[in-house]
Amino acid sequence: MNRTGHPDHPDIDETMWPQIDQIIKSHRNLSGAIIAVLRECQDIVGYLPVELLDYIGQGMNLPRSEVYGVASFYALFSMTPKGRHTIKLCLGTACYVKGIKEVMSRVVNQYHVKEGQTTDDRRFSLQGVRCLGACGLAPVMVVDQDTHGDVSSDKVIEIIERYQ
Repeated sequence: MNRTGHPDHPDIDETMWPQIDQIIKSHRNLSGAIIAVLRECQDIVGYLPVELLDYIGQGMNLPRSEVYGVASFYALFSMTPKGRHTIKLCLGTACYVKGIKEVMSRVVNQYHVKEGQTTDDRRFSLQGVRCLGACGLAPVMVVDQDTHGDVSSDKVIEIIERYQ
């Protein structure tokens, strides 16, 4: 615990705790409000570390198992840190046939990150997705909100390096 009685966590600074406390306070007596509380707290911190989940549970008077259950059930929530940029590589049939596997390998090797994880410097999070709805551009990669088509293992690093 820090001097204000909040759990210590390197990703939650002293400016965030008053916001988190206000969210909990404003939802404390509302039935079914845990999803809203988790979403708003994740918006502040960027993800939901274990210490924050425990703190939310205590503040909402909910059992730890219920808070963890909700946070782990919904894809909206992340209990691991996210990178400044999210790289999504389409693993659908058209992209697979046109070489997305080699693109994925290049990204994994270059940035030392596995699918579903974040680089140590928190620059990138890497996700494999089933379809990005752009089969005509296969193989397709989306970085943040930018769609890149006809991505090859030769071009992928050059594209990604534009994102600092």
